[in-house]
Amino acid sequence: MKTRIFRETEALLFTMPAVIPLLVFWLGPLGYIFYLSFTDWDFMSPDKLFVGLDNYRYLLGNPEFYQALKVTALFGLGSVIPILVGGLLLALLMNSKLRTSGIYRAFIFSPWVTPTVAVSIVWSWIFQPDVGYANHVLSWFGIAGIGWLQDSNWALIAILIVTLWKSVGWAMIFYLVALRNLPSDLLEAASIDGAGAWRSFRHITLPLISPTTFFLAVILTIQSLQAYDQINVMTQGGPAGSTRTLLYLYYQSAFEAFNVGEASSVAVVIILICVLLSGCSFLIGRKMVHYQ
Repeated sequence: MKTRIFRETEALLFTMPAVIPLLVFWLGPLGYIFYLSFTDWDFMSPDKLFVGLDNYRYLLGNPEFYQALKVTALFGLGSVIPILVGGLLLALLMNSKLRTSGIYRAFIFSPWVTPTVAVSIVWSWIFQPDVGYANHVLSWFGIAGIGWLQDSNWALIAILIVTLWKSVGWAMIFYLVALRNLPSDLLEAASIDGAGAWRSFRHITLPLISPTTFFLAVILTIQSLQAYDQINVMTQGGPAGSTRTLLYLYYQSAFEAFNVGEASSVAVVIILICVLLSGCSFLIGRKMVHYQ
């Protein structure tokens, strides 16, 4: 009969193929980033000067950090909520048995599988102030052209439009699966009891698809913190830092200013924000998510 120690050792051996890559490619680099955040290093010098908390003091006193934090928050709110709402609305529209609904679903989902760099290049042409199609469409309604990517008031909105266009089809697919897994007997019972479409949607559909909403909210929030490609291609963080997120500030500090210590401190802040948001989302999820 196997002893407890033998069983635990055997279980540990079976988990090693998964644990080793986790240690090498995640926990190891994570610990190294924490170490670098306490140093002054330029990528090339063989020596790393230990400076303690100086990088964090500089970061907390840097106005660009707070501007990037604000842009990151605006980008997160401006992308996550519209994608969730848009994905749900599209799923409700596509949740039909029409023969052509599959074609529409594929068309709406196609931007998600298109490389972000290619999408960003195309949208950069669309947002050109003189010859771009966006201003051409606005002219049909008698609206003056917008600077879009060259205007600090509109640049972030342009980035959000691209992000929404690319991701809303992905959210739609998850909501479609959730809607088609709803128990039909509950909806039929509500209809028999006289509940209208809105009451059924509010009191039955929304609670039952809340696990999908919770999953999408967490994933989209993390993705908003990691947004980089469309910002780099379309605006490079400008104009005047209006689209510079924390991740792009990290990139500029590390690969343009070659200040690895400062960049690592920004990375640590991003990690802490991810941990904080994940913890808050799970606490909220316990009270608001209803599992069947």
